[in-house]
Amino acid sequence: MTQVLFDNRLWAKGRPALSILTPVKGDDPTPLLAALARENGDAELVLLDDGTNDADLAKRVEAAVAALPFPARFVRLAKNEGRSKGRNRLVSHARAAHYLFLDSDMLPDTPSFIGDWLALIARQNPAVAFGGFSLDQAPPNRDHALHRAMAGQSDCLPAAERARTPEKIFTSNLLVRADVFAAESFDEAFAGWGWEDVEWGMRVAGRWPILHVENTATHLGLDTARTLADKYEQSAGNFARVVASHHAVISRYPSYKVARVLKRAPLRSLWRPLLKAYALTEAAPLKTRAFALRLYRAALYAEAV
Repeated sequence: MTQVLFDNRLWAKGRPALSILTPVKGDDPTPLLAALARENGDAELVLLDDGTNDADLAKRVEAAVAALPFPARFVRLAKNEGRSKGRNRLVSHARAAHYLFLDSDMLPDTPSFIGDWLALIARQNPAVAFGGFSLDQAPPNRDHALHRAMAGQSDCLPAAERARTPEKIFTSNLLVRADVFAAESFDEAFAGWGWEDVEWGMRVAGRWPILHVENTATHLGLDTARTLADKYEQSAGNFARVVASHHAVISRYPSYKVARVLKRAPLRSLWRPLLKAYALTEAAPLKTRAFALRLYRAALYAEAV
């Protein structure tokens, strides 16, 4: 696919210790770029716009990339390639021995975020390390209340708790050594949303240790309840791929266990839409809406177990 490159004036001479790799699809990454610019660590940035096709946004991003005090490249694609292929493409532009996958809707939680990653590299040279994410800086938008409640319970976990299932990582804030990625890249057969990062973690965990650390960034890109339900629907096929290739691992996950139970329940096609409808009902209590949406996801996954 044709790609358009924009390099800032520092790119040509860059010899960084860390490549920050950021995919963009519709989000405005300039708040993240401003935060990274305040650190000015020994890093480069590669930003990939994966088919947004927003000329005004592209101009703002180019201006922000040009002003960065470290090497940066902005790659634009006219057509969306998808989450796995896009991240693999990002790596093809990276020049450092370590990659930090950092999503465009993230915002570092500390002023030493990049410095802490660089210190970890110097100290331990980890194969893979996941810094975790938080909701600390996410605005309390009413439309995002359900996603906030669900993410706060299941995703925003301390490192010690995350380490119990080390393969369960997200590419939102993930450090990967270049030789590890050369051996295990993202599976481009995944389509739509979900599970491609966890599946990658499952493959890698069998060969290298995955370290979990406290170096969080806030996930600003919370979804509405309807968008989140749509993403779960997209993820069902990807979940089936993981079940087929990593059954021994995923069979320990609560989502798999609940899906197995629901598979035995009759008339799923009748009651499953009711779960979704309840989860989208803003007047209902938030805890019960979150429970309904988790059950809806498990009912979708029941087709694959």
